[in-house]
Amino acid sequence: MDDVGVGRAVAGLLRASQRIGPGELAAAVRAAARAMGLTDAVVLLADVRQVQLAPLEPPASDTVGAPGEPSADADAPTDPGPHRSPDPSAVGRPERGALPLEGSPAGRAYRTGTAQSTAADQGTGRVLWLPMVNGAERIGVLRLDVPPGRSVDVEECLTLAGVAALIVVAKLSSVDDLVDTVRVVPMTLQAELAWAFMPPRTVGTRHVTSTAVLEPAYEIGGDAFDHSFSGDRLRIVVVDAMGHDLASGGSSALAIAACRAVRRAGGGLVDIATVIDRELDQWFPERLLTGIFAELDTSDGRLAWVNRGHPAPLLIRGRQVVPGALERTPELPLGLAGYERVSTTVHEVRLEPGDRVLIHTDGVTEARSATGELFGEARLTDMIVRATAAGEAAPEALRRLVHALLERQDHRLSDDATIVLVEWHPDR
Repeated sequence: MDDVGVGRAVAGLLRASQRIGPGELAAAVRAAARAMGLTDAVVLLADVRQVQLAPLEPPASDTVGAPGEPSADADAPTDPGPHRSPDPSAVGRPERGALPLEGSPAGRAYRTGTAQSTAADQGTGRVLWLPMVNGAERIGVLRLDVPPGRSVDVEECLTLAGVAALIVVAKLSSVDDLVDTVRVVPMTLQAELAWAFMPPRTVGTRHVTSTAVLEPAYEIGGDAFDHSFSGDRLRIVVVDAMGHDLASGGSSALAIAACRAVRRAGGGLVDIATVIDRELDQWFPERLLTGIFAELDTSDGRLAWVNRGHPAPLLIRGRQVVPGALERTPELPLGLAGYERVSTTVHEVRLEPGDRVLIHTDGVTEARSATGELFGEARLTDMIVRATAAGEAAPEALRRLVHALLERQDHRLSDDATIVLVEWHPDR
């Protein structure tokens, strides 16, 4: 495929991205695709709840797909998925041209991380649907229209999708047009505060993947997570602040900031808990916070963690949960610095290749259905184990799990629900 070649097309896109205005990214990607001899390109971004893919630039018609183009995966009848319709609690402005993650070729490309190809209208060419990823984080899908008789190199097209994803991520924090594309309704003030401190939902290397979900995404209050790398170590944090208001968001934001400040200054897990205790007592007195603070040595699988009043992490090995593997004597929540005998103990275990560690807040297991039935730890672990057995990647397993939780709750949670799933795969 080369009118100007993928190298020159991508180089031109990168140069253009340095100076383009907020509404010009879609056009810049389209220009790069046409320079490669393609007919058109559309950038579709996943919304915050990972329910749909919205076009960065709304198309002239109501659908991104060309008339007559298949609207569902070939395997749609056997792929029920946990989320069949738009979330009724997140109905805002209409998303013209948005495609569902369940039941569309674009959605399949996003969910599986593989390129998909469909016929265009009346057989005049074809359409490629390419996953847009930034490292391990799923961003969206790039649609490329291929003219009739045109030979394309999918790897070259994936290069264009990858560069487009990098540009989107680089501009997401400073371009509200991009933020608007991935949101269906406005966020509450505490949710804006929480998400401002949050890292990408998924990070990973060849040896480990860590992925997270938070709900209710547009109203998150006291929950927060963090995961980052330092050499061979993956640092993981999950906190749950008391309450569901702006002060709760402030408490969890303070905890995440303290974690980062301490570890970047060379401190350890005990130091992190000590500093959070002290700072909560000073800035948010009478506020309590539970948390898991962990480090995974990705070279040998050694997991160290501190648990301050939080539900115990779960160890999933093979196709089952190892009972009690990570349960330890509970310690007091953070925010009790004025009390005596507040201790912090570091626990350690050695993981085996393929092990998954699941950390969650109590809003997951204590969520109740309309009939009052608890979601419960057994249902949580069963769904994760089933996803593991099906070979689903951690990000997709969590996306399906949280949508199942929302469906069961009629899309209305009474408490924040956060899940982090870490998979150690040194042999991958």
